[in-house]
Amino acid sequence: MNPEKKKSKKGLVFDIQRFSIHDGPGIRTTVFLKGCPLSCVWCHNPESQLPTTELFFNKNICIVCNSCGKVCPFGKAREILSNVKLRKEKCGFCTLCADVCPTGAIEKIGKIYTSDEIVAETEKDLPFYENSNGGVTLSGGEPLFQYDFTLDILQKLKKNNIHTAIETSGYVGKAKLLKIVPYVDLFLWDIKVTDTKLHKKYTGVPLKPIIENLKLIDKAGAKTILRLIVIPDVNMNNLHYQNIAKLYAELVNVQGIELLQYHDMGNSKMDKLGLNSYITFRKPTDQNIDHICNEFNQIDNKIKIFR
Repeated sequence: MNPEKKKSKKGLVFDIQRFSIHDGPGIRTTVFLKGCPLSCVWCHNPESQLPTTELFFNKNICIVCNSCGKVCPFGKAREILSNVKLRKEKCGFCTLCADVCPTGAIEKIGKIYTSDEIVAETEKDLPFYENSNGGVTLSGGEPLFQYDFTLDILQKLKKNNIHTAIETSGYVGKAKLLKIVPYVDLFLWDIKVTDTKLHKKYTGVPLKPIIENLKLIDKAGAKTILRLIVIPDVNMNNLHYQNIAKLYAELVNVQGIELLQYHDMGNSKMDKLGLNSYITFRKPTDQNIDHICNEFNQIDNKIKIFR
């Protein structure tokens, strides 16, 4: 057996997106890992939160052929998949229904890969990286949630001189974070809310370690872009912008701020997961984004804004 293959870490991935242009510089391949310590109520990838394989059930394309029911140990796959409580009680790790569904109405979300397989997949796009100064971005979920897998991928990508970026909440232990810094060319760092009480309410975790970790990697020389999701009635206010500007001024290696507009596409995924207890927020308008850019410009015109 190849000794390199033997060392390859395994992890759970739910999507590999090619020709990405919004996940770092140039043309990129974005690898989405499952599992996240946060539980943001506005999450647009709710299928990324659990570190296990899950099932999407799209009722709109189901032809009620009952192929799923015939292989379901309980004989009622459609009923179980439509109810999150029944899913938790009955499904476990069973995916037999997805294997026999003729229309793709039932879909497995999450596939085991080795780090070598991920690197091999991304290397198919090397010409695009080279011509556009692009590379590979690890996203999620939270890529640092599958820490060993993520580190193994990043080390191999850097060994092959591929530009690396990671989309992260930064909610991870300090020692692990510092260990990964040398293998990341750019951190896309989410700052969701700067009010500590609201951060805990909407994400399920405290804000303090996220800010501390951001300052920690900045001192270690890591380049960052602060990613701000814009959600009216949650964080679209001047105090939030003031807090971000103050944080920005404390960082030495920050490259800019990226504004991300909230959208509700995650709700349709919640439906496919059998969940119906989600919150819909208002979407910001282009005029709202223009206003935020002006607000930052008035606070500090040296802040670089991406939108």
